Amino acid sequence: MVSEATGISFIRVTSELEALLLEAKLIKLMQPKYNFIAKDDKHTLYIKITDDTFPRIITARKEGSFGPFPSSYKVYSVLRTLRRIFPYSDHKTGIKPCIYNQIGLCNPCPNTIKDAKTKNSYLKNIKNIRKILSGNIGKVIKNLEKEMKQLSKSEKYEEAVNIRNQIESLKYITQKRVSENLFLENPNLSEDIKNEELKALQNVLLVNYKLSIINLRRIECYDVSHISGYLATASMVTFINGLEDKSFYRRFKIKNSKNSDVEVMSEIAERRVKHIKDWGVPDLIFVDGGESQANEFKKVFDKYNIPIIAITKGKEELDFPNRKALNLVTRIRDESHRFAKKYHNLLFRKNLIRI
Repeated sequence: MVSEATGISFIRVTSELEALLLEAKLIKLMQPKYNFIAKDDKHTLYIKITDDTFPRIITARKEGSFGPFPSSYKVYSVLRTLRRIFPYSDHKTGIKPCIYNQIGLCNPCPNTIKDAKTKNSYLKNIKNIRKILSGNIGKVIKNLEKEMKQLSKSEKYEEAVNIRNQIESLKYITQKRVSENLFLENPNLSEDIKNEELKALQNVLLVNYKLSIINLRRIECYDVSHISGYLATASMVTFINGLEDKSFYRRFKIKNSKNSDVEVMSEIAERRVKHIKDWGVPDLIFVDGGESQANEFKKVFDKYNIPIIAITKGKEELDFPNRKALNLVTRIRDESHRFAKKYHNLLFRKNLIRI
């Protein structure tokens, strides 16, 4: 294959899911010689949930629970993605744990289930997958959020973290995406979208916040992650010219026990301002939280004349009514949330090992 290649090119997209769908589209359109597996699209495929004691999720050429789907490639991609969030079995019940159990994709494995609690855990995964394939994704997320809060109140932090990870993964794979057809029409679409979003954000800042930022090059966003105050962490993510730049990312382990997110933000602002020279000066700072959290940053950064804006949950569309500006702000906020959560999970696992 390498010897036959005459060149290489790429189309930049904005998420892994878009990359997956665009790849499938290109294979279908161009029928490349070496993608022979993905080109096999001659027969429709169904997703079937069996009626076993421990239901299996399998694919079938005959009628199943969901389908038919014209693309087997997309069916298997969807199932692989869902299996990472809600592990399930695709094999008949046996004696020993299957190989997928060892890598967390069949967990709990029906071959190891001996008690009611573990059985219910497996059946809950199947129930959630069934709802998702039926189009009830919002209901699944809502139920998981309710369960996470209950586990947190009961101080079952490990279980709460697992549920939170499922919620975040679901939100990621169901986020609004750009059609793969648009990337085919304009290979520079990602760059064009980025520039349009930056201009839209500048306009919103001028109209809604009376902020005239001519060069909106560097944007920083801060978020706090914890479960009922346990092992609180915070993140700083940096976007340069509308794109994330992980070389400027920073994470913070909260040094002292804090009673509120406001106190955490106060500590982070104090620690950040000490690195104005070596970390760089932002043109705009977003704080994921209410005005009280943003005010802690304003107190510390007042002399630097850096605009600081709170991103209040549930009010994003009111604060950033322009859709393109909102897309950029949401992407920045989600990235700060992901990075903070990742560090919190790391500390959580280390703490469990010490115990």
